[in-house]
Amino acid sequence: MKATFVKAALGAALVATTAMAAPTAASAKTLVYCSEGSPEGFNPQLYTSGTTFDATSKNVFNRLVQFKRGTTTIVPGLATSWDISPDGLEYTFHLRKGVKFQTTKEFTPTREFDADDVLFSFDRMWDKENPYHGVSGGSYEYFVAMSMPDLIKDIVKVDDYTVKFVLNRPEAPFIANMAMDFASILSGEYADNMLEAGTPEQVDLLPVGTGPFQLVQYQKDAVIRYKANPDYWEGPAAIDNLIFAITPDSTVRYQKMKAGECHVMPYPNPADLKAMDADPSINLMSQEGLNVGYLGYNTKKEPFTKTEVRKALNMAINKDAILEAVYQGAGSKAKNPIPPTIWSYNNDIVDDPYDPEAAKKMLADAGYPNGFETDIWAMPVQRPYNPNARRMAEMIQADWAKIGVKAKIVSYEWGEYLERTKKGEQGSFLMGWTGDNGDPDNFLAVLLGCDAVGSSNRAQWCNEDFDKLIQQAKTTSDVLERTRLYEQAQVVFKEQAPWATFAHSVVFEPVRKEVENYKIDPFGGHIFYGVDIKE
Repeated sequence: MKATFVKAALGAALVATTAMAAPTAASAKTLVYCSEGSPEGFNPQLYTSGTTFDATSKNVFNRLVQFKRGTTTIVPGLATSWDISPDGLEYTFHLRKGVKFQTTKEFTPTREFDADDVLFSFDRMWDKENPYHGVSGGSYEYFVAMSMPDLIKDIVKVDDYTVKFVLNRPEAPFIANMAMDFASILSGEYADNMLEAGTPEQVDLLPVGTGPFQLVQYQKDAVIRYKANPDYWEGPAAIDNLIFAITPDSTVRYQKMKAGECHVMPYPNPADLKAMDADPSINLMSQEGLNVGYLGYNTKKEPFTKTEVRKALNMAINKDAILEAVYQGAGSKAKNPIPPTIWSYNNDIVDDPYDPEAAKKMLADAGYPNGFETDIWAMPVQRPYNPNARRMAEMIQADWAKIGVKAKIVSYEWGEYLERTKKGEQGSFLMGWTGDNGDPDNFLAVLLGCDAVGSSNRAQWCNEDFDKLIQQAKTTSDVLERTRLYEQAQVVFKEQAPWATFAHSVVFEPVRKEVENYKIDPFGGHIFYGVDIKE
């Protein structure tokens, strides 16, 4: 799901989801990004979906800026440095001074960023008594899925530029998690003003951040407009205006790019890659994806409560055919819930074989000799981990029919799809994930942990053995021990089969040749600070 998230950076940067801004002068530089869909929302605390945020910057509390097969580099963002106590229970963040919040028509800040903004941003998610906790639905998927409500014991303002997080237990991925979009810093002063005005939801609808771009206008299903923030603490962006032109159809996005109507586009149709690569006006960028595409089973709904049924359905699916038809050479077969680009990947796992006859027998032994009726929920949007969910659903439907399982394909608008699957209305569902921080916990706990049931764990799967392993892995900083525990957890996952894993895809992004310094974000975002356009 994001979980490709196209990602955002609100806290330190104003979020972008699909946006635009028209040039204000002949010399103004405008970059147009042809996005695949409307945003689910503008505050990354509240959502985990890909169309939720398109990053203008990953300039959150601390920024993750590099990921290479097991190593992440974290550089200072709004926190210039941090200290960790010997027992791993206290994290003290030293905040950057002189950072200004953005000025809008609705809000003119009277003070700069400080510890009060950090306290407000986290207290909103953590404290159910906070007046903002229930605003805009009050569903903090990442915060809950990563066990933050129970993990945090206290958040202390040491002084105006120092904040201490006190934990109930050691948490190895804590710093990496704090660099994620959900940890974006909101303006506490803006929140106070909107609460007093009786419009607290404006904090989420018209966000105020400290980053390189600020929101100008949003027209649903059409465009979002941004302009460069002249007071950005790292210096103004090279481009003056940023336009996210919302264009759901990948073919139309490509036509716009060829015509020069957009500079960057995500999720190209695999069938167009060859032509894009040969086009002299386009630079086709590619990178091995930190992702997984899968079919999840609602393990709280019959007959998916039975492991044997889930295993049988897995064995009935011809994954090789799906890789060829859907990914068209741009993906590798997945057998684990984490990609091989992440440390602790268990390569000794043996994938479920494609064996329809054995699947049919296993289904009969499980009490379904004549099969059963169910549904397959298909995502309505393209993602790197699934470029064509409808086609994939049709192929699974046909494979299951061979063992007597009749499946109806269901789909909804993306935001509704996510909300309904979170509630567990589905039987089986297509989804995927792009990693946020390079830590295995970001896949295994967020997508499959017991704490995430009812939110990002859409399979509703809570296995005591699996959960014990991933929770234990969080409490040690010993990478070898964490690796051992995560490898065991992957064994349990494969035995229990809450998902059918399909692919880890290669991420392609076509960019027009006049665009300079654009890079593919390994965490699925789209970062435009530092990007320029040749005149």
